[in-house]
Amino acid sequence: MDIDRILRSVVAVRTSIPEDAFTAETLGIRREGSGVVIQESGLVLTIGYLITEADEVWLTTGDGRVVAAHALAYDQETGFGLLQALGELGLPALEFGDANKAQIGDPVVLADGIGQFVEARIVVKQEFAGYWEYLLDEAIFTTPAHPSWGGAALVDADGKLLGIGSLRLQMNNKGEVADINMVVPINLLPPILDDLLTRGRVNKPPRPWLGAFSAENNGDVVVMSVAAGSPADQAGLQQGDIISEIRDGEVDGLADFYRKVWSSGDAGAEIPMRVLRDGREAWLRVRSADRSSFLRRPPLQ
Repeated sequence: MDIDRILRSVVAVRTSIPEDAFTAETLGIRREGSGVVIQESGLVLTIGYLITEADEVWLTTGDGRVVAAHALAYDQETGFGLLQALGELGLPALEFGDANKAQIGDPVVLADGIGQFVEARIVVKQEFAGYWEYLLDEAIFTTPAHPSWGGAALVDADGKLLGIGSLRLQMNNKGEVADINMVVPINLLPPILDDLLTRGRVNKPPRPWLGAFSAENNGDVVVMSVAAGSPADQAGLQQGDIISEIRDGEVDGLADFYRKVWSSGDAGAEIPMRVLRDGREAWLRVRSADRSSFLRRPPLQ
């Protein structure tokens, strides 16, 4: 593997977000990570939380050049974000690999935009449910973890792109705790890339969004918090509520909760849910929304 060639295709990403943006409190107003050049025209793939609601985006190349960029798209289902450099990057595009063929135990490299890379191995490929109403049918998990994982490039032994770094987590294996990275597989991008480039979003109705941050505890879905002004907030969902039923179906874990909500219709659908609060049962009706309607749109360049 030619690691120098790979590092040339990875750039540092720095963004600024308005203080009154919807995600400012949870994700911050200064965000830093990485992105991968996927077209030599200056198209850069990154992880979406770095660029959500950004009003300024800057890319830094491995040789220290700083180039302004525009946030083209953020796909909330996959978590991918797309940037277009507004100046000449002059960097090679990284070729896509096949994440579906990657196997547990395969050697990989996770490389960031400031020249750091970690030689790792794939330890798990499995479903991942995130607390922010996010679900991947099969995410890639690698160890050891990269210290700067957001938007980093996961490449295989042939130097091809397998995915984009998203999170740093911990895995408990027979009493031993190891830091791992969760990576969004690259195979999720090609089916939606044309839509993201031409429309800024996938050409289908948006999923219903509640605005609840939830965790799973022994199979129970527990509300950790709700976003201010969100559908969940307006319906009266509270921290500590246990969501036990959606419509007439019992909820079996976080992933099942999301799938039941998303199968209820498009954004705007009413989601009836049974919650347990302080030992008592109650039914709430949450009028879902399109998450993107709460977010600032990127300024036109």
